[in-house]
Amino acid sequence: MTETQYRVLIVEDDTGIAHAIGDALRMWGLQPRCVEKFDAVLEEFGDFSPHLVLMDITLPFFNGYHWCSEIRRASKVPVIFLSSASDKMNIVMAMNMGGDDFIAKPFDMDVLLAKVQAMLRRAYDFGGKVPVLEHHGALLNLADAELTYQGQQIELTKNEFRILKTLMEQKGQVVSRNRLMRRLWEDESFVDENTLSVNVNRLRRKLAAAGLDGFITTKVGMGYLLE
Repeated sequence: MTETQYRVLIVEDDTGIAHAIGDALRMWGLQPRCVEKFDAVLEEFGDFSPHLVLMDITLPFFNGYHWCSEIRRASKVPVIFLSSASDKMNIVMAMNMGGDDFIAKPFDMDVLLAKVQAMLRRAYDFGGKVPVLEHHGALLNLADAELTYQGQQIELTKNEFRILKTLMEQKGQVVSRNRLMRRLWEDESFVDENTLSVNVNRLRRKLAAAGLDGFITTKVGMGYLLE
């Protein structure tokens, strides 16, 4: 993976600081994104699928500890906390909530960039990417085939995971039954029309039980869709 492919999510409600960090990261060939909806940080995280998160502690709605904890339920992506509250208690709390590093404000931009690059090298030089797919707040971690929604972890079978992964990769588009069967065949699973229907129905029941009723839409004669 080249450096220009690394994505950094900036969770900072001071727009001046957030944009300054974004500009600096961009100059170093990284791809930044500043969170805009601070009541839906997890959704923006899933939509962007970052390789690293820069997280302020004091935020609107919920603090950075809360969002780091929520991210940790679905992903091991590195999280670096940024805060002017750099006393011992806050640093310890940040690490206990799943943070990987802590940078006190005000900070030197060169130091921040050096820490970001060092963290990216440690996390991805050998480990590869840690992709997460998101739809309506549901996060599918492709590394461990786990689905997370509102703090719940939904266990999936191999076929259910492949079906959901295909639909989430093509969200907003109809995926034909034939295409889904081909994806399952790739894993040497014996799949016919009836087997696919059984798997989709079982997946729907699991999703509905977790509060995701109607997550998968059927388009009669065409296939399935995540709207």
